[in-house]
Amino acid sequence: MSQHIIVWFRQDLRLNDNPALQSALNGKNAVIPVFIDDNDCGRQPGIMGRWWRDKSLAQLNDALKSCGSRLIFRKGRAQDVLPTLAKQVGATAVYWNRQYEADIVARDTAIKSKLKDSGIEAESFNGSLLFEPWEVTSKSTGGPFKVFTPFWRACCALGLKRGLWNVPDKITAPAQWPQSDALPATAPLDHMDSLNIWQPGEDGARDALALFLSENISGYAERRNLPAEPATSRLSPHLRWGEISPARIVAETEAANIKTDDGTKFLSELGWREFSYQLLYHNPELAETCLQNKFEAFPWRNDADAFEAWKRGETGYPIVDAGMRELRRTGYMHNRVRMIAASFLIKHLLIDWREGEKWFWECLVDADPANNSASWQWVAGCGADAAPYFRIFNPMLQGPKFDADGIYTKTYVPELNALSGKTLYAPWTAKSDMLDSVAISLGDTYPNPIVNHEAARARALESFKSL
Repeated sequence: MSQHIIVWFRQDLRLNDNPALQSALNGKNAVIPVFIDDNDCGRQPGIMGRWWRDKSLAQLNDALKSCGSRLIFRKGRAQDVLPTLAKQVGATAVYWNRQYEADIVARDTAIKSKLKDSGIEAESFNGSLLFEPWEVTSKSTGGPFKVFTPFWRACCALGLKRGLWNVPDKITAPAQWPQSDALPATAPLDHMDSLNIWQPGEDGARDALALFLSENISGYAERRNLPAEPATSRLSPHLRWGEISPARIVAETEAANIKTDDGTKFLSELGWREFSYQLLYHNPELAETCLQNKFEAFPWRNDADAFEAWKRGETGYPIVDAGMRELRRTGYMHNRVRMIAASFLIKHLLIDWREGEKWFWECLVDADPANNSASWQWVAGCGADAAPYFRIFNPMLQGPKFDADGIYTKTYVPELNALSGKTLYAPWTAKSDMLDSVAISLGDTYPNPIVNHEAARARALESFKSL
């Protein structure tokens, strides 16, 4: 009888450069790929994250079929499902790639012990990061870094390159497949009208990287801040679900032989992802607790109406509203605009950063347990290597600075298409007869500002002093 190895897919929905899969293929054993929908452990994806995941699972199953295999899908608690399945199929080993949330680490450790007690080999691998969160340490303290620049410098000194595995030609199938639940159907999302910009799955990740490196990386160091430009890789949701490995991105970027600092800057964005995972691993409550404890006493406001206006993109500040509407329509927001929108919620409205983090978690296709929380803490000024709290983005200046022609803003706030320059980003400063001539009625066709910028800035700084 052939021996079976289970490969437990999780947030590594790819065949290319997948250490757990490759380890299973090193022998001549039959391989049983499995995905377990475990709603009992770990932070569950929001509606957009689940949409992406389910699309990606279908793509993974198709890719497996092309190699003579298939994906077994099960629902339930992984600590029950996986050992039971291993016993049913007579598995000699179970392999998976690691995740780094504390409760998932604890669950996986318990599963590993349970399997080994049953005489089944259990091994996990790093399939998600360039370095494990415990590998890169400060020489001065011996512990994790708290500042990004020296952290990334240490990563680069260790070397970013490693060996890669390609997609296998053939995956040996078992003589008899175990029962599988039907893959989850991806129901249409009525409130999202621009999801066709995405191609979930491993092929989509490969295509996105190739397009970026061949056509859009030129000028990346500066253009990445311009939301109207096709100047970012859009790889974040693919990385979130492990449809491409960061090592593959490093290899392809270096092979592109980019002559400017654009490639270096691009790879440093992978570094921020690595840094965020180090923060999450060493601070398991990253989504709930300020890394700088003094911010737990911050006098946040409970303003449900303002929060709803922010979520809908109806704050009266066009660059903020454009970002929030892009999020609602596409499940994504340009990173520069994320910072502006997040700063507005935290500092103009004095609403707890955790409320914004939860909304982004629900709405973003790339909502990631490390990046999302670390980035919100960064903007709030309460995280590691954070922007100081008194850095308050002025949306009336940020708009023309990064969207000078208004192309991005008008895409998502079309009711202001007739405006330009300063009046586009501060329409209340336009003369009433000019607004009348282009059929813009503030408070009717577009909202008045829900808060005065100068007053909000002063209030935020006074609140910060109270700490």
